[in-house]
Amino acid sequence: VHCHSAATDASGVVKAVMDDLHEYFAGHNIPGKLRIALACCLNMCGAVHCSDIAILGVHRRPPRVDNDNINKLCEIPNVVASCPTAAIRPATVEGKQTVEVDEDKCMFCANCFSVCPSMPLNDALNDGISIWVGGKLSNARSEPQFSKLAIPYLPNNPPRWPEVTAAVRNIVEVWAKGAKKYERMGEFISRIGWPKFFKLTGIEFQKEHID
Repeated sequence: VHCHSAATDASGVVKAVMDDLHEYFAGHNIPGKLRIALACCLNMCGAVHCSDIAILGVHRRPPRVDNDNINKLCEIPNVVASCPTAAIRPATVEGKQTVEVDEDKCMFCANCFSVCPSMPLNDALNDGISIWVGGKLSNARSEPQFSKLAIPYLPNNPPRWPEVTAAVRNIVEVWAKGAKKYERMGEFISRIGWPKFFKLTGIEFQKEHID
């Protein structure tokens, strides 16, 4: 199945991370359930937003509009309607019907590119991976919750994604060392507080963390 909005490769990252963490899923004594999931873009296939650790491909630049061909290849109303944040508006450039993008509203989801090949978003130099933590589906001990941003950006660095695997292992090790029995990642963070979580993991607080 081909995905038009992916910001990273799914199988490569999953293979690299699970090769590195194999010991934790093959008899290593950890406090409780640990679900790690990956989605290749903000649209989050696979419900990664409810995972203990979510690996999420991210675009960081708005789409580039091909003004010469967009009206030949795409339905302008469909392109406008595809944007969940209303960042795309009809426009005219040199007498040609096209669209313009409000970069302040764009969240880089690639929905527009999914319906229009004249709105490419992929950028090998700027696309990357973010890490989210603390989500879960279970009602046990606490209500279900969405994951929250831990690391805003790590580079796409195939074939083994060393920055991503090291970051995930670091978070797992902090949780495994400090969590109580049966305590999920989000419950552990709620108990110790986000400031201490950042301190224990060594993750630098950045502007993207501001909710």
